[in-house]
Amino acid sequence: MKVLIVYAHPEPRSLNGALREIAVKELMAQGHEVQVSDLYADGWKSQVDRADFPSLARDERLITVAASKKAFEAGTLTSDVKAEIEKLLWADALILQFPLWWFTMPAILKGWVDRVFAYGFAYGVGEHSDRRWGDRYGEGTLAGKRAMLIVTAGGWEEHYAARGVNGPIDDLLFPINHGILYYPGYDVLPPFVVYRADGFDESRLGPVAEHLRKRMRTLFTTRPIPYRQQNAGDYLIPSMQLRPGLGDPGATGFGLHVDNEGGVNER
Repeated sequence: MKVLIVYAHPEPRSLNGALREIAVKELMAQGHEVQVSDLYADGWKSQVDRADFPSLARDERLITVAASKKAFEAGTLTSDVKAEIEKLLWADALILQFPLWWFTMPAILKGWVDRVFAYGFAYGVGEHSDRRWGDRYGEGTLAGKRAMLIVTAGGWEEHYAARGVNGPIDDLLFPINHGILYYPGYDVLPPFVVYRADGFDESRLGPVAEHLRKRMRTLFTTRPIPYRQQNAGDYLIPSMQLRPGLGDPGATGFGLHVDNEGGVNER
């Protein structure tokens, strides 16, 4: 199988650097093909601006969504963006690896998403009607592929627990897992998270490394997070509200969009 790792850390000698090497070696030992997009080393341009759309007329107002759509359809996206799109199409699995900075991914990785997930490629695809609302949330260009996060966090695991002061880690990562990866169709696996990274002791690397190797060995067999598919009957269209009777009646928030009941919709 083919695996793409998009890596966002500025220091090769960091804990993230060690984890990346462990993941790559284990994946290759399992016979997988691996590519790494090292965003800092590659000098990735993170901001979206007029330079991303070379065919845009000099006096034309930049409307990013429209410009992205036009450039994707015309094949005029910049060469760096085209190269990353080709990697995503090549890969059977995508791994985003990053340190948790201010409760989210580093700006350079968000910029990779902003530029590479072009209109017509990762969003804005499919029929919009009273039966379907586009090919997204479980459907789309990248459906049939897998994705997961490798994340390091400075705080204790308890800080990211259900009652922890930082908020549950699943909630913090929901906008990435559900909104960036599941949206264009990926089957999203539970994340691999290393806590207390800022004071990481070398003695901890052995157990963490073995856990990561196990996750890499099971990359194509681990059960994905059971997010609800948008067009499979769980949501009212076009309001996109979860149907009455699904989920805990008193629940709100991100957890509603995970189908822990299993098989209660029309799939």
